[in-house]
Amino acid sequence: MNATSTGALLLCRAEPDAVAAPAHLLREHVVLAPAGAGWSLLVPEGRPWLDGAEPVERVAAGWATALAVGAPWPVLALWWDADRAGYTLASGFRRPVGYTWLADGTPAGEEEAMLTFAERLGLDPVLDVQALQPLMATDRDADARARLLGLVAVLARLGLDLPRGVQPGEPTTHLRAATQAEAGARQIEGHGWRDAVRAELDVVEHGRLGPWLRGPRARFIGAAQLALGLPLLAWALVPRLRPGWAAAGALLTAQGALGLAYDRMRAHAPPEGPERPR
Repeated sequence: MNATSTGALLLCRAEPDAVAAPAHLLREHVVLAPAGAGWSLLVPEGRPWLDGAEPVERVAAGWATALAVGAPWPVLALWWDADRAGYTLASGFRRPVGYTWLADGTPAGEEEAMLTFAERLGLDPVLDVQALQPLMATDRDADARARLLGLVAVLARLGLDLPRGVQPGEPTTHLRAATQAEAGARQIEGHGWRDAVRAELDVVEHGRLGPWLRGPRARFIGAAQLALGLPLLAWALVPRLRPGWAAAGALLTAQGALGLAYDRMRAHAPPEGPERPR
């Protein structure tokens, strides 16, 4: 690998529809595509390291952590530059684990990190861990890129199947073009947490809970809760306090008001424009 091939891939143990919303948090142009059964691939444009703002290792680790926090699935970042290559695995609020190889393939990580990696991803503690052992041993014929390819081969046992032409160590432009050619690929242009929240709400509203959050049914329920809650709250407070009924009335009133406010807010929210082609 050389300086022009600096880059990163993000592998999420989830379907693309689940990954699309949090992907906006990256504040980066990314290409999202399926990568096998239960896997998704994110190929970032790489502006932070292309601009020289931060090293690719730190950026990739930060992105993996941002995607994994609060998600029920782990995120694996594969990264490489002219001097080293490695991975970072993030899973919920647990401390991320990673492993590094020098450019010539010399291992520069801890065996404990590799074992934790296997455990968190659900790899077989015997057969799969044995397959990982050569990645931690000296091999003059295996450079850093070969190490990453070996890691991907082991993950194939969990269903990972990268799109054709997508391999760690390739230039970012090549990776993005190959991923865009994959069926089901989509481009995401993120601007931070607001886009992530908006996208997550869109997913929920188009699911089974949608009719209960917006639309005529949601407005009817909200109005009914207010119609029941306000008189109940007034009766519970006057002429003497009835704490139990007062709490019930307050809850119904709050739920009804919030439901109507949410429906009105989302109805008047400006539509999200189409994502710009890259």
